[in-house]
Amino acid sequence: MALASEEHAPDEMSFIANMLDRQSIRRKDIPFLNERLARPDCEVILSTAYRLVFDAKSRGKLGHPRERARHFGLDRQDLIFLGQNSDGSRPLFAGLIGLSDEEVDADDSLWANDLRNLALQGVFGGLELGVLAQARAMLHWHRTHRFCSRCGKPTQMADAGYRRECPSCGAQHFPRTDPCVIMLITDGDRALLGRPPRLPPGIYTTLAGFMEPGETIEQAVRRETQEESRIEVGEVHLVANQPWPFPSNLMLGCIGRATSSEIFIDDDELEACGWFTRDEVRQMVKGTHPDGYRIPPSISIAYDLITGWLEGTISA
Repeated sequence: MALASEEHAPDEMSFIANMLDRQSIRRKDIPFLNERLARPDCEVILSTAYRLVFDAKSRGKLGHPRERARHFGLDRQDLIFLGQNSDGSRPLFAGLIGLSDEEVDADDSLWANDLRNLALQGVFGGLELGVLAQARAMLHWHRTHRFCSRCGKPTQMADAGYRRECPSCGAQHFPRTDPCVIMLITDGDRALLGRPPRLPPGIYTTLAGFMEPGETIEQAVRRETQEESRIEVGEVHLVANQPWPFPSNLMLGCIGRATSSEIFIDDDELEACGWFTRDEVRQMVKGTHPDGYRIPPSISIAYDLITGWLEGTISA
């Protein structure tokens, strides 16, 4: 996996091209893990609580040499084994360092950035972003699950980072992925787009929300759309999916057909919502909409849903 030759605007959905061989059946094999970690081509991806940390002098590398991880006090039991190349080369591990963002910024040998910014700026190529997404999601889970949800006592990392166990009560805890539905709802030649308050000015996007226990994907699409806009939805199709490591979601991209048309917003999830014609959406994609409206960047699944509908490659 090589770094992109220069920073560039991303032209495809991010985080979907992780090609690592995760070697999941070897996660209990301590001699194997020790041998991988001792290899000269091994790299360790490091992170603070919120930002990934890279070597300032070699931005082409995702990770650091094993010695740098030791310098930050990380031993093998602190490291998550992410996987290796398909030919067995370049084992990759990940670990959390105990430095604040301010301390990292003050160290000229390091540079740090949020994964979302790295994707938006095109600093890394698709394969690298997929690996960084895996690392970020796993590191976040370990940072936020240090104590047992059953008895409250400290837990320990096991299975090369893919399990935490409680020495006190014997409970086992596993990394979680939270599914979210993200949907483009259409009514003939119109698309339903909304504006959550958190988005930059002028950005309109597809509606989205977390799935609830005991729900199918189709039921979640209908419920979330109705809750946010009061639009009723009939037929629903799953058309794409995307890991979204902010912190550990799986976005389930759907397209649905509206069976009602009157919009009503009565909660704080959206500050605006409306029907937009194909011509208007095309202007939003090109950045020529008279009101300055735009759609999300191409790193997100929302972009693919909207442009796929415009191009006729997906339909309800």
